[in-house]
Amino acid sequence: MLIGEDAKPATLHPDAPPPGTQLPSHYDRCYGCGPHHQAGLRMQMTVGEGTSVHGRFEVTDEHQGAPGLAHGGLLACAMDEALGTLGWLLGIPAVTAHLESDFRIPVPVGTILHLHAHCLGVAGRKIYLSATARLNDPEGPVAVQAQAMFLAVNLTHFAEHGRPSGMDREPTRINP
Repeated sequence: MLIGEDAKPATLHPDAPPPGTQLPSHYDRCYGCGPHHQAGLRMQMTVGEGTSVHGRFEVTDEHQGAPGLAHGGLLACAMDEALGTLGWLLGIPAVTAHLESDFRIPVPVGTILHLHAHCLGVAGRKIYLSATARLNDPEGPVAVQAQAMFLAVNLTHFAEHGRPSGMDREPTRINP
């Protein structure tokens, strides 16, 4: 995916948490980061330098596609979650508009994926992002790479298109 020629470097929101801060789940029942989603990924994300985040994801038996290997769609989901977390740093609620993933090597069950995501630039509502997932170590072999374009939305987007009754009853922190 190419970045738009009109993209400008991203800037941190003035209230962005400092590097090293572990980010909370934006929604307790989120499949990617929610601690209360029984089958979820329960990813943990930490603020990195600049407009970047780091995360960890343990591949378990529940994440299999082929026997003993992570499901590719689930790995794309993990990349999407890491990329989406960047909204916390930018202070921009956003949704995935385009996501492409390249699977470099198989990811076995029992692997700990170390993810690193960063913002490449912003052009109007378009936010260009990139992420890498490595096996078992932040410097381990590259297993998955992803590029995405997210679109900035108003918070009303989630009430208009989601389940309004769920937003009233359950706490949510949608990319503050």
